[in-house]
Amino acid sequence: MFQRPMPVKTPTSAPFWDALAEHRVLIQYSPSSQSYVFYPRVRAPRTLADDLEWREISGMGTVYTFTVARRPVGPHFADAVPQLLAIVEWDEGPRFSTELVNVAPEDISVGMRVKPVFCDYPDHDVTMLRYEPAAS
Repeated sequence: MFQRPMPVKTPTSAPFWDALAEHRVLIQYSPSSQSYVFYPRVRAPRTLADDLEWREISGMGTVYTFTVARRPVGPHFADAVPQLLAIVEWDEGPRFSTELVNVAPEDISVGMRVKPVFCDYPDHDVTMLRYEPAAS
């Protein structure tokens, strides 16, 4: 059996991963563009300003798009099908690639309200951000 790949924390992304470990969602905000930013980076998109600051968000959002992967995306995920892969648009604007949990594939729809689920992997010292229907 293959061990699943896990994300690697970098100096730039560390605040995001550290907040997830505390079951909080922290992303960057750019005062120069007056917008939230995701993925973590060192300069603001569009303005290239060095003004990014970390802010906590609720993590609430809506399903922007999704797919039901009935075949594994790689050998590491052979035992995890179907995978419910989605892009969630946070209420603050940015979109986040994730996996939906605690929902049947036939109950997923674009525009569905979702809330964060924090999945801890202590053996890897990482917490992954997943999503479930907000009504559950």
